[in-house]
Amino acid sequence: MTLTRPSEPTSPGRERAWLMPAPVSPDARPLGRRSARDWLVDLCCFLLAGACGTVLLGVTLSEPQPPADAVLLIDALAGGLAIWALWWRRRWPVPVALLLALVGCFSEMVVLAAAIGLFTVAVHCRLVPVLVVAAVNVVSGGVFALLRPDEEISFAWLVAFTVLVTAAVVAWGMFVRARRQLVLSWHERAVRAESEQLLRVEQARHTERTRIAREMHDVLAHRLSLLSMHAGALEFRPDAPPAEVAQAAGVVRASARQALEDLREVIGVLRESPDEDGGTRPQPGLADVPALVEESREAGLRVRAEYGVADLGAAPSVIGRTAYRVVQEALTNVRKHAPGTVATVSVTGGPGTGLTVDVRNPAPTGGAHGDALPGAGTGLVGLLERVTLAGGGLAHGWTPDGEFRLTATLPWPA
Repeated sequence: MTLTRPSEPTSPGRERAWLMPAPVSPDARPLGRRSARDWLVDLCCFLLAGACGTVLLGVTLSEPQPPADAVLLIDALAGGLAIWALWWRRRWPVPVALLLALVGCFSEMVVLAAAIGLFTVAVHCRLVPVLVVAAVNVVSGGVFALLRPDEEISFAWLVAFTVLVTAAVVAWGMFVRARRQLVLSWHERAVRAESEQLLRVEQARHTERTRIAREMHDVLAHRLSLLSMHAGALEFRPDAPPAEVAQAAGVVRASARQALEDLREVIGVLRESPDEDGGTRPQPGLADVPALVEESREAGLRVRAEYGVADLGAAPSVIGRTAYRVVQEALTNVRKHAPGTVATVSVTGGPGTGLTVDVRNPAPTGGAHGDALPGAGTGLVGLLERVTLAGGGLAHGWTPDGEFRLTATLPWPA
């Protein structure tokens, strides 16, 4: 069915569209396909409508002056055939309701069936067809009161009773429709909330994996740079005394084992279930910076360290871990890009004043230092993100004195 502009004449398909049930949910089952519950409800409606019509006809026959036999026969036949239309009330609610209302002009056999048809329209259709079918039912009741008047009840009371019953049926049907729409909206909200929760969980996992990847870069780059430095020393000093060669080989072995342990730890974290408690060891902090500096010295890097913090272990875990990673990345960069120089590490500050980590090294001098260690070029980028997440700032670059300076400032609450 093609869409037309308002100024264009509507097609016959659009004219009949209001006769169809209004869609309630996009994933609702196709029209005409009944479930077991629908079959049971339709069967009950059919039997109740037939039983009610039969009772009404029996009451009419018991009256002192019943209608003619031909009228009762037409009433029974027309009403019985019209009740069969209830089986199609789900697919064609408005036509079935109008048919039952028209038959109700002369047949009391379809009284309950017409009410069921009106209720179906009120549940499944929009307001305009509901009002149209309700008006037709009121008119049908008036016509029936004119064709078959009751000596005990006046015409006005019959019409008023018809309006009251029609309004009650319409109100009930619209209440059921509103309740179904409310349940559907709750269901859609629940599905949407579940989808959003899954998305948030996925984002949290992605963020955590990104953090672990940065951690792996910082740790493994430090360990592997130590390995490369010692391997380079063994390569360029083949005539070194056996004791020095053994010492360097021991450092290479220890660094390789430590790198494997760090890698195993990171992979273990990635494999852990959210419900399992991770068995990872504690993360390094500010108190571990002296050991890091000493490890770099044993690897052959010349480092001067200055600590202006009264108690290195008193730093908050996030601040201490970030400061440790700053020193680690800075020393790794010195080994990569300025081998043979003297690095100066300065850690100052305290509670209330903040923490400042400053690492300097002069420009590398000429000479054969072997091939430069490869790098991804993202160490400082990841370090800047880490410091920013901790609430601090990072500055790096060459000073007028010809030194490369890396300075991180981190908040340390009092």
